[in-house]
Amino acid sequence: MYAKLIFRNAKRSAKDYLVYIVTMTICVTLFYAFLSISSSYYDPDIGSEYDLTLLSDGMKAVICMITLLLLFLIRFVNHYMLRQKQKEFAIQSIMGMEQKTIGRIFFAETLIMGMISILIGIFFGVFCSQFITAMLLTSYEKSYEISWTLFPDTVLWTVAFFVFCFFVVGIFNTRTIQKTKIITMLSAEKENEPEPGNSRWISVAVILFELITVWAFITGIQKVWFYYDARFPFPVRLMYWGNILFPLLTLLWSVFCLIKKGKKNMLITGLLICSALNAFATASVAALANKYYLPLGAGMLDQYLLFLLIDLLFFIGALIYLAGSFIVTWKEKSPEHRYRGEALFFYGQITSKLNTTSKTMTLVCITLALAIFLFIAAPILTGWASGYLGVRSMYDVQVYSKYNHVYEEKNLPQDNYEIITDFFAAHEIDTAYDRTFSLYLPKKADLHDRIKYDFPVVAISLSDYNAIRKMLGYERISLGENEFITQWKTIATEEERNSFIAEHTSVVTDGGTLNISEQSYSEKAMGETLYNSYTDVLYVFPDKICEGLLPVMRNRYITTTKNITYENARELERLFTAKYPEQAESGASYGVRFSTLQTNSAIANNFILQTGMIYGAVVLMVICLTVLSLQQLLDAGQYKYRFSVLRKLGVEEQHINKLILKQLRVWFGLPIIVAIMVAAVVIGYFIQTISAEISAYIGLTALMVQIGATVGILVILLLCYFISTWVIFRRSVNP
Repeated sequence: MYAKLIFRNAKRSAKDYLVYIVTMTICVTLFYAFLSISSSYYDPDIGSEYDLTLLSDGMKAVICMITLLLLFLIRFVNHYMLRQKQKEFAIQSIMGMEQKTIGRIFFAETLIMGMISILIGIFFGVFCSQFITAMLLTSYEKSYEISWTLFPDTVLWTVAFFVFCFFVVGIFNTRTIQKTKIITMLSAEKENEPEPGNSRWISVAVILFELITVWAFITGIQKVWFYYDARFPFPVRLMYWGNILFPLLTLLWSVFCLIKKGKKNMLITGLLICSALNAFATASVAALANKYYLPLGAGMLDQYLLFLLIDLLFFIGALIYLAGSFIVTWKEKSPEHRYRGEALFFYGQITSKLNTTSKTMTLVCITLALAIFLFIAAPILTGWASGYLGVRSMYDVQVYSKYNHVYEEKNLPQDNYEIITDFFAAHEIDTAYDRTFSLYLPKKADLHDRIKYDFPVVAISLSDYNAIRKMLGYERISLGENEFITQWKTIATEEERNSFIAEHTSVVTDGGTLNISEQSYSEKAMGETLYNSYTDVLYVFPDKICEGLLPVMRNRYITTTKNITYENARELERLFTAKYPEQAESGASYGVRFSTLQTNSAIANNFILQTGMIYGAVVLMVICLTVLSLQQLLDAGQYKYRFSVLRKLGVEEQHINKLILKQLRVWFGLPIIVAIMVAAVVIGYFIQTISAEISAYIGLTALMVQIGATVGILVILLLCYFISTWVIFRRSVNP
């Protein structure tokens, strides 16, 4: 009997669960697709130089952690379904059914819908996993062939994870039904949520915002006191004083409203404007600090980023909270709009819903902003990491040394690292290029200059430099007898390079004075281990000059004819570190880098980061769009009555369809537009802080292409949810 009742209820409620089923299907599809590459049965042909163990373990942890967010979605949907079925539960209780049994029936009903979603999601996940495999093999620069495979362990993980989520939420639902009184169930449809004036969350938000503003005000005073200079350009002076005056204005407005005993909306409106001004002043810090090399102290950019986030979060909350009041004010002051057509009905629909869901809409807007940021930041961070990998792994083997803790000349590293030669001979590994070379100090007296971020620039001989350039496929360079050039890291900015060259047109060395060559610099990538600690530049001196200089670092670069296998690279790394520890007793430090190991770990970490951020962004966006959709669809009963009244009053069906479209545009558009505005500010700040890395490792054109593709995906996802909600809403209110 109970089984028939469960299946009858599930069949009858299928329409109410439609958005839930679609959402859960998408989440299961993504979960299975992303997790499939961690399956023990997954064995793509990526070559012997790579190992998928790190990638597999990392994907399991990241995907499961992110998918826990779906507990909120499942709980939210079940909460609304409980609210919608309150009257049905009450009738069943009056007829004599125990509330404990009612809760179990409802749990079984939701479990059936969940299992349907799991089955459909796994089916589509098999197809979607092909795209994830294509992404992975592209990262490893391998060819891809379609292979339809169902991985049993991934299926088990997927079913177990989502069933666990359903059971956790089902237990809470059953307890909720047991504790709810019948009279409360019967009157649930007539209950209203708290009005904005009675909402406590906005009061707590105001208090926290004021406390952070006090902190920002004190910080602004400290920066002016320690770092301000009247000779700064006008934008810099405006930035310094803006970070004092705008927080002060915020605090004074609060005091004014407190003295005048103004209304809460008046206080929040003023704070809304102040938060926008504060955000503008705070966001300018990173841009101006990078442009003018401002001394702000260690960690200040992170602190101002925190201030910016607080300002933007309060801006979102205050704007959503006041949205209903703004619409009412617009309606009151614009009679020509208020009485045009069905405008009164439209304004009533929007304001009534906004007034009771301001907290939910604020959370949705904040979550959407976070999802957009993750979408945009994912290609930036992965592109940065990929570009950086190319600079770090330019050679199959890099051996390098440092003298940071060496104080006696006899302890300086001078080894040729023959352990590598012996290992290659034993394992029949052939080399295409092999160069062991020293890096020199221009003056022996510089050996004891150990100030952090101010280490002396080292030099390399011309013959060694040209040998490395030949190894990388670059053309040779030539120098006059008393000339030198500079070699720069790719991350160095043009301003830094020009400033250094202008101040070092000549260099005094122990072998004589050298003048800079007509070709003063080279910025072609040559790896990071070629430079001294905390420096971005390297001198290139004639061989004759280097013969009289003190060698302080000893490096060896090797390229092999074939890629070194993952096992051989691990074994050689173990042998090398056993003989040349990271910190030797002499004070010298040694390191070795294998392109095989670096590429393997970098690609794995890069792929985990990219897929984790994209998957997290999709989950967050799906949650937000589902919430926005269900808040409209689950009140369809009330809306059906309201629109039926319009029809009885003679309103044409075409006008009703326009009203529905306008209502959904406002409901979806308000949080999405605000989220895009806030995300744009945060992304702009983020890009500004790492502009040098973007220029060096990604490139502006590639970044714009990645952002364009991301925006396209977002638009498609938004349109799918909007159109689906619009179609279902029209059917719900259509007689």
